Amino acid sequence: MLKCLIIDDDAPSLALMKTFFKEIPFLELSATFPDTPAARSFLKINSVDLIFLNLSSAPDEIPAVVFLQRYAMVILTSANAKFAMHGFEHNVFDYLIKPFEFERFYKSVSKAYTLRFHPESRLSGAALSSPSTISSPAPTALQMKGGYIFIKEATRILRVELDDIQYIMSLKNYVSIHTKTHRIVSLQTMKQMEDMLPVHRFARVHRSYFVALDKIVSIEKQQILIKDKLIPIGNIYLNAFMLRLSKTSH
Repeated sequence: MLKCLIIDDDAPSLALMKTFFKEIPFLELSATFPDTPAARSFLKINSVDLIFLNLSSAPDEIPAVVFLQRYAMVILTSANAKFAMHGFEHNVFDYLIKPFEFERFYKSVSKAYTLRFHPESRLSGAALSSPSTISSPAPTALQMKGGYIFIKEATRILRVELDDIQYIMSLKNYVSIHTKTHRIVSLQTMKQMEDMLPVHRFARVHRSYFVALDKIVSIEKQQILIKDKLIPIGNIYLNAFMLRLSKTSH
């Protein structure tokens, strides 16, 4: 288990990372703090393996990186890609450019896990400033299978298994959730559904559609075939979706 600490004052970013933590069984979130001074007292009496540090005004925050590296591996996060060089000059473990998706987050923490608990699997001479040389453990079945969400249908609340969901379609103020055996209509918005669905298993491909990645049969002419349903891929979603597919393999 990797014990982790997040230092970030951006509430949406912090909330997203917490959802990622719930999907990864080898991560434990020990604490979160808005800035490095707030984390100092905690680190003096608690041990962690991995620290996520948000950078907003590098290189002014580089002293914080140096301080934190006394205690653990450091992964920098920032919306500004130009700060990455400052971090790697100080041998940070990795750098995540916001907004990052689950796949990129998982790749980074799995390398940290390998380094912490299976250092013998690293290539000879690999350095912390070159994490791409460290082999990554394969995704676990827990990540790609199982799980459920609760959906309100009329006056009752239903448990819906994630493995059963094939796609979700917007119906104005409602959503239609299509499973292997039936359809559920719920008073929900697409944004609410997006907040509930695991980002590594479902993709929004159109303003009116989410699809389960493991239910895709084929893609042709900007359409996705799931069972006997053709689902359009919206132009604004196309590039990100195809890039995601190119990095998905199970």
